[in-house]
Amino acid sequence: MAVLAAVTGGALSPPAAAVGGTPPGQVEFPTHCLPPQEAGLPPADGPTTARITVDDPAPRVGDTVTVTYRVAAAPAVNPLPSELPADVLTPTGRVLLGGAQSGEVTVTGAKRNEPVPPGGALPAVTMTGTFTVTAPGAITLTPGPYTLHTAHLLDLATVCAAGPGAPVSERLTATPLPTANLRGLTLATAYGAPGARVKVTGAGFAPGAAVTVAGRAGAAETGDRVAATADRHGGVVAELPLTDRATTGVVAYEGTAWSAPRGTAPAAYTVVDPAPPAPAPAPARTPEPVAREVTAIVEPGTLAMTQAGESVTLGAVPYGDGGAAPGRIGTVTVKDARGGPAGWSLVGKVTDFTGPGGIRIPGARLSWTPSCTAAAGSPSACAAGSAGVVGPDGAVLASTADAPTAGGTFTVDAAVSLQVPPYTPPGAYTAVLTLTLS
Repeated sequence: MAVLAAVTGGALSPPAAAVGGTPPGQVEFPTHCLPPQEAGLPPADGPTTARITVDDPAPRVGDTVTVTYRVAAAPAVNPLPSELPADVLTPTGRVLLGGAQSGEVTVTGAKRNEPVPPGGALPAVTMTGTFTVTAPGAITLTPGPYTLHTAHLLDLATVCAAGPGAPVSERLTATPLPTANLRGLTLATAYGAPGARVKVTGAGFAPGAAVTVAGRAGAAETGDRVAATADRHGGVVAELPLTDRATTGVVAYEGTAWSAPRGTAPAAYTVVDPAPPAPAPAPARTPEPVAREVTAIVEPGTLAMTQAGESVTLGAVPYGDGGAAPGRIGTVTVKDARGGPAGWSLVGKVTDFTGPGGIRIPGARLSWTPSCTAAAGSPSACAAGSAGVVGPDGAVLASTADAPTAGGTFTVDAAVSLQVPPYTPPGAYTAVLTLTLS
């Protein structure tokens, strides 16, 4: 088996610019090559020309990036005294990561080479591999060691090492995952007489944060408000007196004013006038027609959800290849019987997957494609969340918008897929998917 290995340094210099017909990102650096002892050849010194490209120059944290490493020319030569036939070289190598993320990417290539005459320069090779983005910011990619394997005639190895300061060939900029707003609140009752004190329970706030709980009339706040402080788990409990007859809901928020990123959706509430006193009996006289007002009250209900099944089992992935493990979440049924103008949001987040010996697959490798259907007669339309990464920070599964008349019954589902890295040790890997309705 013939082996050609090249080792480069890891300095963080900028990629070479295109000059004339030179491809962008192509770099050149001095290399010292030691041929196999059996060949009896002297060392070869000269430049190595290489280029690194990626399929996505602006990934998000958790994305998988494909790296292509091409060695266009090297000082190493055919170590055999005869012609090296076509398609007998199997290239492997490494790409060095720097900047916001460190480490190495293993790359491999297929047996694709032209014949090489005795003493001729070894051919260009192309190798590919993948890595998962773990940190936001600028990441550099520098040419690292590469090898050429062949079993033609006999086993040989040519080892090449680059001088210090090999230049960066490619850069990419990774962006962080969006952070979902998980703040929500519930009311002990959805209606009451003017001045009634309503128990408000909230969750998802920053631990220790100052929180304002306020009445709301449409999009404007009323004068009914109370201050609270989130506990160490981000929970809030408060009693809010509600006197404004125009009140349609209650909100809670961090900061000086309500905003979508730092506040809850409104929880529906109606101020109900007390029943009028019974009229005094009329004096006895000739009977006359009697008219009485008849009142019927439709009481608002609650916002709730149920889910089919207790667990989700994903498809198996073969060892070595890695790839997508598909599946579906248990179908979720959301019933909004509050009768107010507030919409709702269903958010999911997932922990890391833990397998044998504590080995982990990041939760950011789980993605979903949500769907949502409103039952016939539902006043609200249901919007499915965007397809993409779920991850530990959470993502929206489905939602309905605020509207003058809101509510209904909704069926929510999602196809899920876990990207399992190649050569992940065999075994069962388990995570927890949490769904929060608010």
